Amino acid sequence: MVKARLPDGKVLEHPNGVTAEQIVAGIGPGLAKAALVARVNGQLVDLKAPIHDAEVEFAVLTSKDADGLMVMRHSCAHVMAEAICDLFPDTKLVYGPPVENGFYYDIDLPRPITPDDFEKIEARMAEIVAEARPFTRYELPRGDAMSKLADEGNPYKVDNAERAEGDALSFYVTGSRDSGCFEDLCRGPHVPDTSRVGAFKIMQVAGAYWHGDATKQQLQRVYGTSWPTPKDLKAHLTQLEEARKRDHRKIGQELGLFTIDPLVGSGLVLWKPRGAVMRHSLETLMREELMARGYQPVYTPHIGRLELYRTSGHFPYYKESQFPPLFESERARLLNDLWELARTHNSPTASEAERRLFEAILADNPELKDPGYPVDAPVEERLKRVRTWLVGEDGYLLRPMNCPHHIRVFASDSRSYRDLPIRLAEFGTVYRFEQSGEISGLTRVRGFTQDDAHIFCTPDQVHREMADCVELTCKVLTLLKLTDFRVRVGLRDDSDKYVGSRENWERAEAAVRAAVRESGMNYSEEPGEAAFYGPKIDFVVKDCIGRDWQLGTVQVDYNLPERFKLRYIGEDNAEHQPVMIHRAPFGSLERFSGILIEHFGGAFPLWLSPAQVVVCSVSEKSEDYARQVFEQARGIGIRAELDVSSERIGAKIRAATLMKIPYILVIGEQEAAQKRVNVRTRDGKQLGETGLPEFLAACALEIAERRA
Repeated sequence: MVKARLPDGKVLEHPNGVTAEQIVAGIGPGLAKAALVARVNGQLVDLKAPIHDAEVEFAVLTSKDADGLMVMRHSCAHVMAEAICDLFPDTKLVYGPPVENGFYYDIDLPRPITPDDFEKIEARMAEIVAEARPFTRYELPRGDAMSKLADEGNPYKVDNAERAEGDALSFYVTGSRDSGCFEDLCRGPHVPDTSRVGAFKIMQVAGAYWHGDATKQQLQRVYGTSWPTPKDLKAHLTQLEEARKRDHRKIGQELGLFTIDPLVGSGLVLWKPRGAVMRHSLETLMREELMARGYQPVYTPHIGRLELYRTSGHFPYYKESQFPPLFESERARLLNDLWELARTHNSPTASEAERRLFEAILADNPELKDPGYPVDAPVEERLKRVRTWLVGEDGYLLRPMNCPHHIRVFASDSRSYRDLPIRLAEFGTVYRFEQSGEISGLTRVRGFTQDDAHIFCTPDQVHREMADCVELTCKVLTLLKLTDFRVRVGLRDDSDKYVGSRENWERAEAAVRAAVRESGMNYSEEPGEAAFYGPKIDFVVKDCIGRDWQLGTVQVDYNLPERFKLRYIGEDNAEHQPVMIHRAPFGSLERFSGILIEHFGGAFPLWLSPAQVVVCSVSEKSEDYARQVFEQARGIGIRAELDVSSERIGAKIRAATLMKIPYILVIGEQEAAQKRVNVRTRDGKQLGETGLPEFLAACALEIAERRA
């Protein structure tokens, strides 16, 4: 018998070999109709897969579940691949995974797929869906499978198979195995049949390279999207259209907020005056909050010695996304190579490659011969020797993180428990060498500024400090009208990518859990999403059109204080190790600004708008008074602009509206004579005439109420 334990704890008994589909049918007809795939002992399986284990953890997934939706989209990718192969028989399939909101398939086809082809691809897909052919899995021994793929003459599938694990390879047929229908090398699982792939649409086609290598064959990547119902698909397409209207790259150019100049470099942002004003307003908001909460400002350099980042673990942990190091000498470069080689070598004694590299260093640096490289010593001793040689001359790195610099500020003075907590804050710019294909506007860049702060505290203070960090982040998001957010708790998994003891991790994870529980916010726990040095709380914000963005973060860290041997003198007059909290409510100013641009569509609230008021004269006769209004507004700190050009007033109003300036003051002869202003808003509302003092007082109140 098979005992299947359901998520609610109920146990169902079935004969050995029962399928997931049969178990679901016994639970209820409604669930059986909605079921797409099952999870058995943590693994996704087809509904027709037989189960032979005596006891299993069993769950059925529908399109309402993230994994169920992913399987549905993967199956839709197969349907699209079949349609393309039917329409274009010369197609060679490469790889077709599900992705966020859809799927894609890379193909090798001599003729280009164009948007003109999308309609006929979708029509053929609809025919395949209407046939409701089952997704049928079969397996072959690896040798037989490789022979089959070689005979089919598709080198991409042969390559996929060679990289797959196991003694057998699986294939999926849409239909029965002997029906001659479409089949594909695939690990699976899939939905029961082709009618279950949801409502779909082909979205775009782009270029791609085999294995992402630009020296290899260029491919075509055909993207599609799939949703449980036509209503869901329509909502997604509407959201995409709204997102296109709100694209921060487009609005940023139209409003003159920022530019990215190819001569400066991809992913490196140039803030123009208007954008700089908006960014400065955000920084001012945060600085006011930090000063009120006892944070101390610091400034640190954008570059540091490699030894700093070796100690922290950032180098070479982030090596693939860091700008290359700068070395003081060729010897320093070679010594760094030797350090990395020793670090990654598994043998307790030096490898032959290490020995040869040291001999190359020795050829130009005979002074290293004595005491020499301890080739038969343990790895740690060899690493220590190389790092000793690197003390005098080393490499430098554009900082990928601010925390090592703040750690050294803390370590620069002796500390007592009476001094703690110490909260060091900086708008610190960091650098990541993101791949060119991943760079996007302000949301994915190579140089970005974090509203970074690091709190050094006693273990007893962690709980209170964490709660304050969470409260600060919630307050800032609420002030910016980003009120729909949830919390994601990133924990470690069993991989080897983390540093520090299990005991430290357990203490840190307990502190993180306690902080989010007491906040009363909805949260989810996600193993494997922690930083390499500690668990974290990420704030996931939903914008006004329903998209999720990861913004602020709070992290607890027992490991970096240990790696840097940080100490304070406790009440017992003995040395103790502080706990470190990393926090950045905005995350990065670039990404946060990009999201704000799209959230508000460029129509920022008054306190954040680059220009808050524009004064427009109707004619030369009212120009003098318009200038007086402009000067008075600017005199009390209102960000005002003046338009006394020869353009007609309609054109002036339209220009101000396009720049999304909150208030437009029209000054004609009547307003000049009465010393009043005629107020309009950027969305076309006419508020009418009022006295200038009354208008300026109302603006000042509206700006002050940003904290309400």
